[in-house]
Amino acid sequence: MAEILAAGEAMERALALLEGGDVVAIPTETVYGLAADATNGVGVARIFEVKGRPRFNPLIAHVADLAMA
Repeated sequence: MAEILAAGEAMERALALLEGGDVVAIPTETVYGLAADATNGVGVARIFEVKGRPRFNPLIAHVADLAMA
């Protein structure tokens, strides 16, 4: 279910959801994107499920730096 929270509360809630393998919506410059912890198999599977995306169609992983990749 969608939740709209104040900025500080939203960050804490998003972190808890991501750590639990859930999917969160995040704003970008133009649209909202779906995010999950790329190291959490349950979260990654949920992205495919929510988007109705076939498993052979890869996802993008955003990382902070080369060491994280």
